[in-house]
Amino acid sequence: MPVPLHSLRLQERGFNQSLLLARKVFQNHRVEELLLRQKYTKPQVSLKGKERGQNVKGAFGVRHPERVRGQKVLLFDDVLTTGATVTECAKTLVKNGALEVKVAVLVRAG
Repeated sequence: MPVPLHSLRLQERGFNQSLLLARKVFQNHRVEELLLRQKYTKPQVSLKGKERGQNVKGAFGVRHPERVRGQKVLLFDDVLTTGATVTECAKTLVKNGALEVKVAVLVRAG
């Protein structure tokens, strides 16, 4: 499952790089967009440390909680810096019933 973009940012950019990469990297697996970014946030790249965690707090939701409940989920993001985004995504998934959340990233920065 890729880390989602807010609909406004998706409209600006025209694509979700995490989704495109996940589809390529995991082409033999089902890649679902069940997470949604329900709160527009500042770009994480413009923030530092604790600001990043505060920026994404409460930013995510789950489209179909029944499809997450009881599942093991692999969360995918393009870049991991402080881990604030994937941590908040994982918390949201667990809150919605995911049994386990593992994280895969293309690049570890910082």
